[in-house]
Amino acid sequence: MRDAIRMTAAEVEAFLGEQKTLIVATIGRSGLPHLAPMWFAFVGGELVFCTDRKSQKIVNLRRDPRCSVLAEAGETYDQLRGVHMEGVTEFTDLGPVVDAVVARNLGEVGDDETAREAMRKAMSRRVAVLFRPTRTASWDHRKTMSGATP
Repeated sequence: MRDAIRMTAAEVEAFLGEQKTLIVATIGRSGLPHLAPMWFAFVGGELVFCTDRKSQKIVNLRRDPRCSVLAEAGETYDQLRGVHMEGVTEFTDLGPVVDAVVARNLGEVGDDETAREAMRKAMSRRVAVLFRPTRTASWDHRKTMSGATP
């Protein structure tokens, strides 16, 4: 059954391309997971996100760069699709990450100088994170429906 619902690499890529939010899990000081929803994007084919430099996620990642992410869609069991990845993170150049995350989720800022200035001010408190997956699990329950493929 597991093999029947596993997504191909191309399906994983397409699925993640449709999603706006990842649930990001970092490891807290006590060893328990810290979960947070994050907008994300791809820069050079790599998954990235940015967040406040003083956030609990960043505190945790500075201590331990291991991280898991989850994206899931579907309202009923027979429609569930998802991707879970385990991996390691590293901090990266903020500029391209901010541009990619803003463009993907809010559209291009374009020539609106007020919007660009507000974005620059907000981003001055942020840090960019590059996620490098080491293990991926995926599922698409639609694949089991009447032998149909999605």
